[in-house]
Amino acid sequence: MTEYLQSTFLGPELGWFVATLVLILLIALPLMLAVAMIIYADRKIWAAMALRRGPNVVGPFGLLQSFADGLKVFLQETIIPSSANRGLFLLAPIITFTVALVAWAVIPFSETMVLANINIGLLYILAISSLGVYGVVIAGWSSNSKYPFFSSMRAAAQMISYEVSIGFILISVVLFAGTFNLNDIITSQQGHIFGFVNAYGLNPLLFPMAVMFLISSLAETARHPFDLTEAESELVAGYQTEYSSMSFALFWLGEYANILLMCALNVILFWGGWLPPVDWEPLYMVPGIIWLFIKMFAFFFIFSWVMATVPRYRYDQLMRLGWKIFLPISIFWVVLVSGYLMLTRYG
Repeated sequence: MTEYLQSTFLGPELGWFVATLVLILLIALPLMLAVAMIIYADRKIWAAMALRRGPNVVGPFGLLQSFADGLKVFLQETIIPSSANRGLFLLAPIITFTVALVAWAVIPFSETMVLANINIGLLYILAISSLGVYGVVIAGWSSNSKYPFFSSMRAAAQMISYEVSIGFILISVVLFAGTFNLNDIITSQQGHIFGFVNAYGLNPLLFPMAVMFLISSLAETARHPFDLTEAESELVAGYQTEYSSMSFALFWLGEYANILLMCALNVILFWGGWLPPVDWEPLYMVPGIIWLFIKMFAFFFIFSWVMATVPRYRYDQLMRLGWKIFLPISIFWVVLVSGYLMLTRYG
């Protein structure tokens, strides 16, 4: 599409700009629709596990419930506390939402369907995801209220703690794949196990890292049982306590966009991404984006399952898990994987 638009009357520069803008909208708009649908799916899964009905009134099977909730918050009044820093108070949810969207620029939906197929895609994801903490900290500080401020400090410590272990976990994957390009990481998994299973996750050396990455994903997105940033028993509603209307909705949308991003990263790094589960020719007739979405939904189901069944951690348990268990194990595993590869791959 880019080459076609550049060859028209738009010219090379304007044609590239229009093509890039169209590709961004092709990712952002379906992502917003997907966020609305997974909020519905989340509530349906929780309801099923608690033997309830869940949303079933607005629209067929309750499918329009998320849109009704969006309309409700859109029509509400935006209330800004009188003692809050007005500019930063409004900027915080915008940062959170924007960062959640920008990270999708390098996610490959198929072999050719990716906005920016850059060689440092994984580093880009790490850099962008680390920016999310700014929105949380700014929201807590600018509210000028002690409960949101306490929560933002908790959230910052939690996100930074698990980003460290996630970084070392990703090093193990990069060592096996030999690249930071997400598309190349996916293709390197083709026939990795027994010559026909497309996944790193079943490799005995990488399976523990896949489990740790899944748990760290829950903590990084402040998802249950690690949602200590909004523990209602001591923090009321967390760093977004003072927010209402669309500013609150932006936090909500950003949180679910990050959850989808973590589901996609779990699939891409350990479970073959857009590849079919098995390296069998007829399965490649199914478009890669379909395989990616099926695997992502499987991981999202795990996220919802955990939220419906696992009790919340205490904060000291959360930090001990990150610093005293995950970090030492991930560092040791980097040494183990690199030693194994030096012996087998590099002689």
